[in-house]
Amino acid sequence: MITTAPGTALLLAAAPTGKSRLIDATRVLPTLAACPPASLTRTTAGTVVELADPVDQQTVLTRIRAAAAAPGPLTLILAGQLQLDTRQNEIHLALARATPSTLRYTGLPWAWLASELKPRRPGTTTVLVDLVAAPSTWQTIRTHGLTLGHGISLYGRIAPSLPRHRIAAPTYLQAVAGIWRSGLTPPLAELHAKAAAQVGHDEALLLAMDFTPEPLPTPKAPLATTTADPLPAILAAAHAGHHDQAASLAVTWEGWAERTYGPGSAQAIHWLEVRADLAHIAGDTARSCELWMAAGQARLTRHQAPDAPEVEAAVDRAHHQWQQVRDPRRARELGPRLVGLRRRVPGQRAGAMEAVQRRLELLHTMPQALTAGSGGSGRTV
Repeated sequence: MITTAPGTALLLAAAPTGKSRLIDATRVLPTLAACPPASLTRTTAGTVVELADPVDQQTVLTRIRAAAAAPGPLTLILAGQLQLDTRQNEIHLALARATPSTLRYTGLPWAWLASELKPRRPGTTTVLVDLVAAPSTWQTIRTHGLTLGHGISLYGRIAPSLPRHRIAAPTYLQAVAGIWRSGLTPPLAELHAKAAAQVGHDEALLLAMDFTPEPLPTPKAPLATTTADPLPAILAAAHAGHHDQAASLAVTWEGWAERTYGPGSAQAIHWLEVRADLAHIAGDTARSCELWMAAGQARLTRHQAPDAPEVEAAVDRAHHQWQQVRDPRRARELGPRLVGLRRRVPGQRAGAMEAVQRRLELLHTMPQALTAGSGGSGRTV
């Protein structure tokens, strides 16, 4: 939607030079520059600022700070690559002179970006991204997701780096620019869907976070939902086979719930249970067991009774998933924690505690050859 208030668009395309480059980020800038300014700012009048392969993190921070201080709507468009500073475990947008050893000084920390955008009025900031993640960074994003916080709409695509030192192209943003150049300015969700459909999914994570959420209801049981809840879309993505995308979105919403209501809140536990169910849908029984145990423990920490239906349901589901773990080594690792939970939450089924102990004893008597690797024989115990 185009609004009448003056707006600002900041176009930032950056990637290291030389062998460290994973994406030709600046390739998209001429295409974006050819778009009607109103499409970029999503306002009838506004300012467009372009940064192509900047080298200094403080210069970039100053430009972002100035754009964030503008009173009207802000559209931030990012093309580039994400890398992990292993010393501080922080994700950075790598700038032109970035190297793995100098990243903390030659990249833009993602946390800095989030911090600059945080004071803006909710609903006035849109961020469109087309990013490639280095291998270690990709694993971190798959596990923990990527967000910019409450009130910021974040759309786009994050892809793993291409094999054999091939350089990716910002195809998602090129598709967005193509739509805008055709004279169309659809709502953000529709724009994202059209662009994503043009470039395909592959292994990429698709981000579609329109952050103006209402408080989530306290669930009476795992996976309880109401109408404006994002859960149906997340489950639909999971059942369609887009497991990484679904898990990333659930992690993002869990983080939002923790920041809004506090760690260990009922809302945060709701999303923890969603993640457990998503792991089950993805066929990762060990991860599902781990998350269901975490949910059960979290409910006990909230002083819910061991015989409360939600507590028993979480531990029963952890037990069920543990029974399905095919790798004896992983089952042995998870078993003692499940035993501890079962002592506190015996559940309604007689003999559940004894069943865990029997299987755990059997796992410890198995030949070492069966516990190597990922359970190569596929034998279930």
